[in-house]
Amino acid sequence: MVAHSSVTPENGIATGLRCRLEPPLRDALQARVPHALGCASAAPRDTHFHTFRSQADFSTIIRTSALLDECGFYWGPLSVNAAHEKLKGEPLGTFLIRDSRQKNCFFTISVKTATGPTSIRVVFQAGRFSLDGSKEVFDCLFQLLEHYVSSPRKALVAPLRKERMRSLQELCRKNIVATYGRENLRRIPLNPVLKDYLESFPFKL
Repeated sequence: MVAHSSVTPENGIATGLRCRLEPPLRDALQARVPHALGCASAAPRDTHFHTFRSQADFSTIIRTSALLDECGFYWGPLSVNAAHEKLKGEPLGTFLIRDSRQKNCFFTISVKTATGPTSIRVVFQAGRFSLDGSKEVFDCLFQLLEHYVSSPRKALVAPLRKERMRSLQELCRKNIVATYGRENLRRIPLNPVLKDYLESFPFKL
């Protein structure tokens, strides 16, 4: 996805996103979009994603892509069968994020339930995220995840990470965000580099 403000073509989400913009908006964003999103002749153009009609929606997905790259439990273009196989032996509530292959849908949550692994599409509409069939909407995909992780129903419990052992830096970041709240991270007396690291993934997941 996105790594340090750049986008790599490995996942099927970022590739060709800018090519799907309406022409006037595409031209306006030319100078601000990461280079790897450019419409290089070698880039595939058969993406199933819908055309972006607003700069805000495009920016939201780009920001979400950057956060997905940081989270550690985004599995990219994993098939539904492969996702369910990975979750089959995990505790109830274990989940992961992967690319959706459904038309006009970017991401899917796969989760281990009492009846086995299942997948739920993440709907992105009018700049907000929701689970398919739910009326609860969120400005950010990770706020959605935090909501369901903290819900008494415990539909989501813990993410399935590609690397089970988390770095000390990640654990410290998670604890700082949990202690101070993401809205207060800029007020913490730290140097700008550390503040940028905290804000690269300001969630308690």
